[in-house]
Amino acid sequence: MTRAYSLLSGLFPQALAVNATPRKPGVREAASCGAVGRGKSAVRGRSPATAGAAKIASLGVAGVLLAACAQQSVTPEAPGNIALPATAAAASHRVGVLLPMSGPNAALGRELLAGAQLALAGDTAIQIDLRDTASAGGAGAAASAAVQAGDGVLLGPLTSGDTALAAPAGTGAGVPILAFTSDVAQARPGVWVMGITPEDQVQRLVEQARRDGRQHFAALLPNTPLGRALGNGLQAACRDQGLAEPAVVYHAGTPASIADAMRQLSAYDARLAAARQAVQAAPAPVAPAMPLAGSASRAGTLPPDLAAALNANAPQPGQVPAPPADTNVTLGNPPFDALLLGDTGLSLKTVIAELKSAQVSLPAVRIMGPGLWSAFATKLGSIRGAWYAAPDPAWRQGFVARFTAQHQHAPRPLADLSFDAASAVRAAAQGSSGVFARDVLTRANGFPGVDGTFTLLPDGRVRRALGVFEVLGNGAEARMLSMPPASGSST
Repeated sequence: MTRAYSLLSGLFPQALAVNATPRKPGVREAASCGAVGRGKSAVRGRSPATAGAAKIASLGVAGVLLAACAQQSVTPEAPGNIALPATAAAASHRVGVLLPMSGPNAALGRELLAGAQLALAGDTAIQIDLRDTASAGGAGAAASAAVQAGDGVLLGPLTSGDTALAAPAGTGAGVPILAFTSDVAQARPGVWVMGITPEDQVQRLVEQARRDGRQHFAALLPNTPLGRALGNGLQAACRDQGLAEPAVVYHAGTPASIADAMRQLSAYDARLAAARQAVQAAPAPVAPAMPLAGSASRAGTLPPDLAAALNANAPQPGQVPAPPADTNVTLGNPPFDALLLGDTGLSLKTVIAELKSAQVSLPAVRIMGPGLWSAFATKLGSIRGAWYAAPDPAWRQGFVARFTAQHQHAPRPLADLSFDAASAVRAAAQGSSGVFARDVLTRANGFPGVDGTFTLLPDGRVRRALGVFEVLGNGAEARMLSMPPASGSST
């Protein structure tokens, strides 16, 4: 399940950084790239500064290489048209691919390019126009150049920041963008966020919890970008599914702030006061009279001093037993029956301890968390029964086999996104006009993706068919409680 952790952790740009890879002497990487690979969709690049001029950028650098690039020598060419394979001559649909082909994220860019090429392999009607978002001008210039070159759809860019820079060029020209970020804030009509978002995970969890009879939701979350995304997702999910507004509390990550947040959210003080009042209002227990051994053969009653000694510890008339310590008081249920958490690591350990102190647990409250929990679900026995949403790992096996056979290494998780985006684009490439049908992109039944079925919504969000997993703990892998809906296979 660690693959799900890698994929889901791609929410933030810093999670995408990789070590810079040294280039071979005499080989350049630029915004425009020539044909890459044989038997694949043609890759054609043009210099943003000179119409019709193109330069071949090398993808043959140290580190993780695309197999197609490793099999041929690519060197810089003088400005001019690049000779394309014969299959490219008939290409009627141009797909702009916006990726970092130089700089610290170059290796990841090549991996995403390989995923897109695999999805488009064998389709001679589609031509790839590769643009380097790490070159001068960044993602904004790369997107503008792709639009000016006549590209009908853009795949990428990689990060949230680059998507914000590239979006104006695409939306202004009516060119759809399928970005690889997980930041739902970048979603808008014409710009789709292909990453598995925290909001998508929460929608799936709320949907499943509602089927389980849960009606009152709350969240205890870290005050981080991930925590805020989860909180916004819970509010949106409850609104979309006709539920009451959830109570959402953020903490600063320290033990004291976590304890205070849990106390506030769970109404601990009110519940404790109610429990104490119930104990005080309860009638004093009356100990039954216990005759002394042999008393039946004795006449009369015990001497007063002996009776007093024997009953010294018994409740006296009108006396109320002292309430037990707080740890022994049984509290009533908190004001919610489903609680979303967002912590990992040491802070999650602190949160779990506070759950116990506040008496927040099953069956009264369903604990839910992010898909990042899949990486260490075997160690979460203290919250056995908790849920998280993540892709079904079985879906990805076919894609991994195909990618590995062609490139001699398993794909990085983010390559899933470029394969999915290119698969949707391939389905939308209709006729010989070069236009990509938007109604196909947003078709209701979606597309079979690497990690399950996904659907592009008109507002730029992407709904993915995620499974719901239940934590078993004690070294056992989480079990899939609810299968994601499936309408096909990615292979």
